[in-house]
Amino acid sequence: MAKRKTVVVIDDDPDVLEATKVILEGAGFAAVTVTTGQEGVSRIREGGIDCIVLDVMMARDTEGFSIAQDLKADPKTAKIPIVMLTSVAKKTGFEFSPATDKDFMPVEVFLEKPIDPKRLVQAVTGVIRG
Repeated sequence: MAKRKTVVVIDDDPDVLEATKVILEGAGFAAVTVTTGQEGVSRIREGGIDCIVLDVMMARDTEGFSIAQDLKADPKTAKIPIVMLTSVAKKTGFEFSPATDKDFMPVEVFLEKPIDPKRLVQAVTGVIRG
């Protein structure tokens, strides 16, 4: 039997964490949830993570962007795909896209909250398969 792929979900909203965990585990992934960016980065650096689902606005309004930049700059974590799941565009009015904002936002997929469960599973599956 193949080992389940592990996804770490970093978000400061416990309701989002629980819903995302249920969606991912229902799709066959192992989901690890953390409520702070620092805790998430520590868990990622322990290894065994196949994908990251990351919020933007946590302790700081741009914390998720900083985390993504740091992880992609580190050779040990640079290849772990990141799915950014956030409501930053709704709250700020700024639109972001990995295609046009790759330097600022080095993620593979950008999804707006609230997320359709099917889109989330498709995004995570797609980035893990590469």
